[in-house]
Amino acid sequence: MNKYVVLQAVLKESMIGSGTKNLTQLEEIINAQAAKGYRLHTISTATIGGKSLTATDRIQATMVFERID
Repeated sequence: MNKYVVLQAVLKESMIGSGTKNLTQLEEIINAQAAKGYRLHTISTATIGGKSLTATDRIQATMVFERID
């Protein structure tokens, strides 16, 4: 079994409104890995996308999970 797992999630983020769905999606990913015996080691995010106020940007989250032995 791998010591580390790296996952990437691309989340939609609107400049107008809230991003609560994104938190739920990240929570589901983290909990799924925890159920497999991994803990979140590192997370980094980057914004990619639109340039106007009404544009939908994307947030790329890269997560590194470490196996708990």
